[in-house]
Amino acid sequence: MFSNNNNRNTRSESKTVMPTSNVNIIGSGTSIQGDIVCEGDIRIDGQVNGLVSTKAKIVVGPEGEITGDLICNSADILGKVTGIIKVEDLLFLKGNALVKGDVYTAHFEMEPSAKFNGRCYMEPEDVAAAAANQKEKHGRSVVTEKATEEA
Repeated sequence: MFSNNNNRNTRSESKTVMPTSNVNIIGSGTSIQGDIVCEGDIRIDGQVNGLVSTKAKIVVGPEGEITGDLICNSADILGKVTGIIKVEDLLFLKGNALVKGDVYTAHFEMEPSAKFNGRCYMEPEDVAAAAANQKEKHGRSVVTEKATEEA
């Protein structure tokens, strides 16, 4: 009834199935010193000191903490971010989020319990100028660049 040939074929077929999306997770208790550049979604529940850049979505969990710039298509922030945030579409500050730094985005949403200290730019030319400025910095975190200049 069940032959070994069928089992082998089933196993080889399951190995060739590719995931439909790429999700990167920085878990709680993990600390990264340096830049993160990826193509897919990224969730940060640990600590990152550096630039975080993706063409997709960034989620900063309630325990997540980033000291550096964020560049992405959309972002949900529940934790702490200190740096410049550049979001092409929607930036959503949820829960007890704390953002210290300027924001460049097309759409901005914030729950009453979230805190935001900085300037918000929502004009398309401001967002485009910020992206051009970032390219001039060669992808280096502006927060890191300022700290280097002060030293």
